[in-house]
Amino acid sequence: MKTDLDHLPANKQRELDRVKQIIFEEFEDALALGTMNWKKKGRIDKIILYGSYARGGWVDEPHTAKGYRSDFDLLIIVNDKRLTEKVDFWLKLDDRLIRELAIDKTLHTPVNFIVHTLQEVNDGLAHGRYFFMDVAKDGIALHEYDEKALHTPKPKTPEQALAMAREYFDEWYPSAMRAHVNFDDDLKRGWYKESAFMLHQATERLYHCVLLVCTFYTPHVHNLAFLRTQAERIDMRLVDAWPRELREDRARFEKLKEAYVKARYSKHYRITEVELRWLGRCVEELGRAVHAICSERLAELEATAGLRLPRTSA
Repeated sequence: MKTDLDHLPANKQRELDRVKQIIFEEFEDALALGTMNWKKKGRIDKIILYGSYARGGWVDEPHTAKGYRSDFDLLIIVNDKRLTEKVDFWLKLDDRLIRELAIDKTLHTPVNFIVHTLQEVNDGLAHGRYFFMDVAKDGIALHEYDEKALHTPKPKTPEQALAMAREYFDEWYPSAMRAHVNFDDDLKRGWYKESAFMLHQATERLYHCVLLVCTFYTPHVHNLAFLRTQAERIDMRLVDAWPRELREDRARFEKLKEAYVKARYSKHYRITEVELRWLGRCVEELGRAVHAICSERLAELEATAGLRLPRTSA
């Protein structure tokens, strides 16, 4: 696996060194009180930079009209499946990375990370999942406990890839549309918290849809900000769905992100009809972009397979 970061500016290389330091500090703290043998033996086997900062072509324009800035995307590989549990081992790292970016200003680039075991990554490669294949091809190792290589990818046949992508689309896109219908119904009734939750679900399902159709992988999370950054790596048309130049716009997206938990369980959660209608229009735009991107991807797979499989109606 590549280890060279010379294509990155010196300030980005220093930032990645700082991020790596933070990861190890928080991981060691998470294991510090562990008494079970598997925790004592817990370790990080690899930290891999993937995405735009690994391939080149990142965007760092937070002060432009679109206000878009690429994130550092990291795959952390651990030696035990139990160490992938987000709540038990990785929430504090998430919080610290956000704090150092937004408050302490020791970081200037947002950081997203996913955690898997080596077996999970190799299984993804064995099943021809594009996401893991891209990581294996373009990823840059920031840390390796040993030189154990990732398995050689086994791409799906064109027919298998088309069938899987079609299955994902036919499941997730209609599901997102149903959630959006429920959002609209709840909004008309003045049930704003319920409406916010259903709009969150529509958004989440759209991101899962485009990620699964295009990469055969989606992280098992409900965090819209994380899903958004993962999906926007695929196609910049997804960026246009969310205005982010104004603080008010960013705050509205944050309310939608929080709706997964707070709209259901917090008596303090508040969202207005105006905010919901604005967010609803954004999600409609997102839905159009996801449909176009997935349709184009399916057409590419059909052309490669040389056939057109029967499809269910969306």
